[in-house]
Amino acid sequence: MTTEPHITELERDIIKEILNIGLARAADSFAAIARDKVLLKVPDITLIEVKDLLNLVATYENTHIIIQSDIKGDFNGATLMLFSDEHIVRLSEICLSMVDVQKGELSVMQESLLLEISNIITGALVTQLANILKSNIYGSPPKAPKSHIADSLKGILVQHPLFQPLVFTVITQFSHNSKSVELPLLLFFDTNTLLKILEIIRSFELGKNNLTETD
Repeated sequence: MTTEPHITELERDIIKEILNIGLARAADSFAAIARDKVLLKVPDITLIEVKDLLNLVATYENTHIIIQSDIKGDFNGATLMLFSDEHIVRLSEICLSMVDVQKGELSVMQESLLLEISNIITGALVTQLANILKSNIYGSPPKAPKSHIADSLKGILVQHPLFQPLVFTVITQFSHNSKSVELPLLLFFDTNTLLKILEIIRSFELGKNNLTETD
């Protein structure tokens, strides 16, 4: 097994394709709430240092409501969905049929909506990853930490201080009445998880089965 998280361009493409398949299923699930077409895509895969990830999260924390879902089981990771005031207003109008939505403090109904959106997208993504990679993984119920998001990520960031987390930046876009909303999503795994994923990809025998086929 590889001891360093080195990823070739081909392996990056394979990981992106696996995530795209998972996100396509998540988009179908999300469309039921958004009541319109939903598009999700994986534009980038980045290896970054822990301090840079913490700075990135802290930056969003000042301007967005962050919903966190942990990924557990054979893999160790998390998703962070980032909702700005504008996102929340549009989602409240579209999904909750609210009018004259005010920016600021979330109502119980609005927070429940954000948690449900995160639950749907993360759940569908994790299910597809489990099927494709033949792994036992699951997403924990989403939560909305009120501050210091990094503290709730210690299971990934602190236990392995020398690792570089693999970060996927995903743009979730859906349209309604010719208007679109983009929801940033950060998906990241620790180094051990990355190595497991690479081991699965590298052990695949070309021509025997299609890695991206699911039941």
